[in-house]
Amino acid sequence: MRVQTTPDAIGGWLNGLLGMLIFSGSLPATRVALAGFSPTFLTFSRASLAGVLALAALWLTRSRRPTVAQWTALAAVALGAVVGFPLFTGIALQSITSAQALVFIGLLPLSTALFGVLRTSERPSRWFWIYSVFGAAIIVGYALHQMIGHAPASPRASPASAAVLLGQMMMLLAIIVCGYAYAEGARLARDLGGWQVICWALVLALPFMLMAGWFDRPWSSGPLFDTIGLPGLHAHRTSSAPPTFLHWVSSVPVGAWLGLAYVSLFSMLIGFFFWYRGLSMGGVAAVGQLQLLQPFVGLLLAGVVLGETIKPSMLFVSAAVVGCVAMARRTTARKRRST
Repeated sequence: MRVQTTPDAIGGWLNGLLGMLIFSGSLPATRVALAGFSPTFLTFSRASLAGVLALAALWLTRSRRPTVAQWTALAAVALGAVVGFPLFTGIALQSITSAQALVFIGLLPLSTALFGVLRTSERPSRWFWIYSVFGAAIIVGYALHQMIGHAPASPRASPASAAVLLGQMMMLLAIIVCGYAYAEGARLARDLGGWQVICWALVLALPFMLMAGWFDRPWSSGPLFDTIGLPGLHAHRTSSAPPTFLHWVSSVPVGAWLGLAYVSLFSMLIGFFFWYRGLSMGGVAAVGQLQLLQPFVGLLLAGVVLGETIKPSMLFVSAAVVGCVAMARRTTARKRRST
């Protein structure tokens, strides 16, 4: 197959590459942000900041408003990509490292493809399902290996095995809800446009995120979410008495503020602009393959920026899962050409 070198194709690859690189830093940035924020407040804050910017972008571009039916699908995108994925990964990163979590990201393209199949009349070949099951089995095997205790969890995790299991379950939930959101977003993008989908989803979630963030504010008792019994949800509270606003602001590490800024501006907004522009210029089938590099770039960032240990088993599992995803995609593309 001859690689296209037209200006649109080159621009598509460059934009797609920038989007992939931005997304690769999401989990490491989230782990840095968790040094000063709880998973719940971090989720509400990043969605609120990105939602305000998304509202401004839609207003400046005079984007067409979604229909009633499209709002329903946008709600699914918001629940999965705006709320579910950030919240579940935030909880997971309380007990596992970003390097351990990034191994699960290799399943995201497969999760998206599976939900895409379920939401359409497409009937993939049996090899698609074989590769899908094999890729999922690799992740399950890796998770069981980690749960046994060969890889240490976060020092805050107690007991370690239960904390690691919680982190792994949260990552699997994150992959499931995000895959569904991406599949719904892909359907909506045909009518609304790529970046407009995530912007409208952010705007739809904005009132709820602002309200939830206010109730969960760290400089108060946080009555709405203090009753949730998951470990680490309010790690930023070090005493029973809530701090004042100024004291709380001064107590949050600079790195945590930078992590919040990254996941709010880049992970939830700017990355989608580059990614969807790349897909539209260079083609979904071609530029979409860059997503397979995300686990490896993320592992590199986790090792270099955070100093986390990157074990050979992580690279092996990531490579095996990416291989299964690539082969599953290849079988679906081959079937489309034959029909």
